[in-house]
Amino acid sequence: MNPVDSIETTNKVVAECRDLSFRYGKPLVLEDVSFSIHDNESLCVIGPNGGGKSTLLKLMLGLLEPSSGSLQIFGKSAVQARRDIGYVPQAMRFDPMFPITAIDIVMMGRLDRLRFGRFPKECRDAAREALQEVGLGDLGHRPFSDLSGGQRQRVLIARALACHPKLLLLDEPTANIDLSVEANLLDTLEHLREKMTILLVTHDLDLVSRIGDSVLCVNRRVHRHSLPLSGETIKEIYSGSRRLEHDRRSRHIQGDHSACEHD
Repeated sequence: MNPVDSIETTNKVVAECRDLSFRYGKPLVLEDVSFSIHDNESLCVIGPNGGGKSTLLKLMLGLLEPSSGSLQIFGKSAVQARRDIGYVPQAMRFDPMFPITAIDIVMMGRLDRLRFGRFPKECRDAAREALQEVGLGDLGHRPFSDLSGGQRQRVLIARALACHPKLLLLDEPTANIDLSVEANLLDTLEHLREKMTILLVTHDLDLVSRIGDSVLCVNRRVHRHSLPLSGETIKEIYSGSRRLEHDRRSRHIQGDHSACEHD
C-alpha cells in the first residue's frame, strides 16, 4: 500500500506540523516531520519502540518545544491550545488505599475551573455527562481502585472528555487491559470518533482497523499510509532490518529522492 501525503477532505485543519525536528541531546528524535490532521479525522500513530511516538505526543501537548520547524493546533501554539485538547495516558499511578471515586478522577479534567477549593455545579454536571458518554454513568461514586482495568481506562477517557475537547489524544489505550474487557473500550472509541478529532498512538493493529481513517508511521521521520495496511508494509515498519528500506521507499513515493540510490 502506497503512503499518502494528505487526506482528501474539505474539513478544516485541526493540527499542522511543518518541517519539525526535535532532539533531547545531539541525536535527532524526530526529523523533518510534516503532517496535518483535519476536523473529525481519526489518525492512528504506529511505529517501533523508540521511534518518537511519545515525543510527538508531548510536543502536541505543549510539554516540549520543537528544536526547529513549527507545530500549530487550532492555529495556535500547542501550549495556547491546551484547553481544547483532551489527553488519555496509558495508565494512571495511584494509591489504591486513597479514597477517591470515579467521578473525582473525572473532575480532575476541570481543575482549571476550580474556584476557592470547590468546583461549580457545571463542572460536576460535565463530569457526570462524561461518565455517561463512556458508559459508566452508574459508577460515578464507586472507588476507583474497585474498577476493572477497562473501566479505569474509560474513566480516564471521561476525564479527558470533561473539558469538552476538540482534539482527543490517546496513548496506547488498550496496552494495560485484558482482552476480555477490550471490546467495551473499542465500542467507546468507535462512538467518540463520530464526534471529535482523534489522534491515537497504538501497537494494536485491530484497533487501527476499527478506529483509524489513516495511519501515521513514526520512526524519526513520519510517513502517512492509507488503510488497510498490507502485510508487507507492516513488516517494513516493525522489522529492524527493513525500516531503512521502508523510509527510502516512502520518501521516494512522496517525491523526496535524497535517500534514493538512483541518479
